[in-house]
Amino acid sequence: MNGSNPETSPAGSADGHRPAAPGHRARGGRVRMTGKQRREQLLEIGRSVFAERGYDGTSVEEIAERAGVSKPVVYEHFGGKEGLYAVVVDREMQLLLDMVTGALTGGHSRELLEQAAFALMDYIDTSTDGFKILVRDSPVAQSTGSFASLISDIATQVEDILGLEFKARGFDPKLAPMYSQMLVGMVALTGQWWLEVRKPQKSEVAAHLVNLAWHGLEGMERHPKLVGERQG
Repeated sequence: MNGSNPETSPAGSADGHRPAAPGHRARGGRVRMTGKQRREQLLEIGRSVFAERGYDGTSVEEIAERAGVSKPVVYEHFGGKEGLYAVVVDREMQLLLDMVTGALTGGHSRELLEQAAFALMDYIDTSTDGFKILVRDSPVAQSTGSFASLISDIATQVEDILGLEFKARGFDPKLAPMYSQMLVGMVALTGQWWLEVRKPQKSEVAAHLVNLAWHGLEGMERHPKLVGERQG
């Protein structure tokens, strides 16, 4: 092996075509992709197939066939199905985290909760394939994280909001991390349900989520206890 890219090598090209300069047409009128363009194409196709079939139901053969290349091209770019999946998951996790944290532009505490809830609903609406991939168990969770760890990252952002709110209302701010996990988890699970039914519209769902969360916080007891006699 001389380390050459199979998409650009003069001979033995992995996708079975002779190289041409970026933007030039190969025989048959097909536009020749650069390595970067091919990588992006494989990522988009892989994202679609993973969302449709799940990790176990997806094969390198199908991804290569949809891309119009041979299997070695996929292996050259990602090392195999697991590597491709890891990049897809990492991208989706970063997109969702960016959308939620970017939405927290300030204002009243309730408005911040609205911004976070709507951002998550907006992600589900505009990146449905990505959300489907994230909510499935990842076979490479240790290297890419998981939906649970992503929700935890988002909850950390909400934690700061709740900490200030708790302190202002006389509650123990040390409890803010636990409550932020509860709130974000509620939004995430509602989002999974909404993904299937798509009713009502996302802004209305976000409004109801915040309604429950905000008024639940308003009526919260400082030292809650279970009504029944339960220990442990």
